[in-house]
Amino acid sequence: MEVEQTALPGIGLRHDFTTRKGQRVGVVSHRTGRRDLVIYDAEDPDSVCHVVKLNDEEADALAELLGAPRIVQRLNQLHQQVEGLVSVQLIIPAGSPYAGRPMGDARVRTRTSASIVAVVRSGQVFASPGPDFVFREADIVVVVGSEDSTAEVAGILADG
Repeated sequence: MEVEQTALPGIGLRHDFTTRKGQRVGVVSHRTGRRDLVIYDAEDPDSVCHVVKLNDEEADALAELLGAPRIVQRLNQLHQQVEGLVSVQLIIPAGSPYAGRPMGDARVRTRTSASIVAVVRSGQVFASPGPDFVFREADIVVVVGSEDSTAEVAGILADG
């Protein structure tokens, strides 16, 4: 499926895709952090017929509803397809040098070749967090890699 990205100067970014049945759907990510779910008119794909304005909590809830089951499904498919690939859930422990710091500071992928594919916080799933995502104590970090590389990530998150 092709997702189009369009810069909206002064506003943010818009991501659009067309469903198999021809319905055009988009998400406008405002620079302020607000997100709008946009449904386009079926007769005029450049005209918006519905906009749902979402605050951070609502956007996270929608992402969890749409994304969490797909993440688990994709990981399970990868496990079946790639021998030696594992996924683990690691907790950011109290006293971790990365609690309160951006994920990028840990340089997990560079140091271990493992990937952080999601973070679960208070029941909310943050899929594919970027390097600016700030870890908190008790976050559950979902890591994919080899057994050795995921063990290295556990050490990094616990001890630095």
